[in-house]
Amino acid sequence: MKNRLDPNRKIAVQVSEDSELELRLKHIMVPPGHKISLRKDYDPEFTAGFKDKKDARKKLEKNIAELAEYQDILYAQDTYALLLIFQAMDAAGKDGAIKHVMSGVNPQGCQVYSFKSPSAEELDHDYLWRTNKVMPERGRIGIFNRSYYEEVLVVRVHPELLDHQKIPPSARENIWKRRHEQINNMEQYLSENGVVILKFFLNVSKEEQKKRFLERIDRPEKNWKFSTADAKERAFWDSYQQAYEDCLNRTSTEWAPWFVVPADNKWFTRLTVSEIVVRTLKRLNLHYPEVSEERRRELLEIRKLLEDEA
Repeated sequence: MKNRLDPNRKIAVQVSEDSELELRLKHIMVPPGHKISLRKDYDPEFTAGFKDKKDARKKLEKNIAELAEYQDILYAQDTYALLLIFQAMDAAGKDGAIKHVMSGVNPQGCQVYSFKSPSAEELDHDYLWRTNKVMPERGRIGIFNRSYYEEVLVVRVHPELLDHQKIPPSARENIWKRRHEQINNMEQYLSENGVVILKFFLNVSKEEQKKRFLERIDRPEKNWKFSTADAKERAFWDSYQQAYEDCLNRTSTEWAPWFVVPADNKWFTRLTVSEIVVRTLKRLNLHYPEVSEERRRELLEIRKLLEDEA
């Protein structure tokens, strides 16, 4: 299944009775086949001119309720799966976006996986193995907090990590180009088999990241969220931006598009993600399974037996 989205299409979001948010998809989507510049084309502070946080939160709550309804039908229909991929620099708000947007879904139909440094077992397999084995089943929503894209991001910024992957020397030739192609092919295969893929890059500015790092240091209840490694990785900011830009350009496709979500304002990040997810599920034209006439007669007979009980 292809998510055919026109980058120039306007989206009107009725946030409340008195306010409407309007934006073009090109402000948040990476058009397949087009080359983008993260710095020039996407503003981390972008909010489509919308400032009312209170109304935005109300709209988020409405989207959460709609998402819960669609998830129930998705599970019952058992035809499609939804895979949501979140990538970002540290402190961009991935955990918060997942927590808030998915707060209304039934845990039985949703699976969240975080992928950190690979284990010894995972390094003994190909780089897609650890994510492929936890792809969502039909009827379920799978969420990857970081994903196989780490293999063309972190590993690209720190190529010494390839030494731990024990891959043959020949596999290193044009490795990033080949991995981008392999990921595209894998995602196309999944799409053609009923897995709907949405990929979100939460685009936080370097200044906002610094602000959030300082907050994590100054507030005792947030100290656990900050590590020395986070500060060290910040020194590679430009390298990460280049790796992300190349990745977005090469792997945003009609069947698995990338969305560059402004992340300097958490309320807008969460509203945007929820709107994209709900609109995508709406386009699937989901419906509850219809029972046969024979099954319907059986149900009516069971109903009669229950009503006739003394």
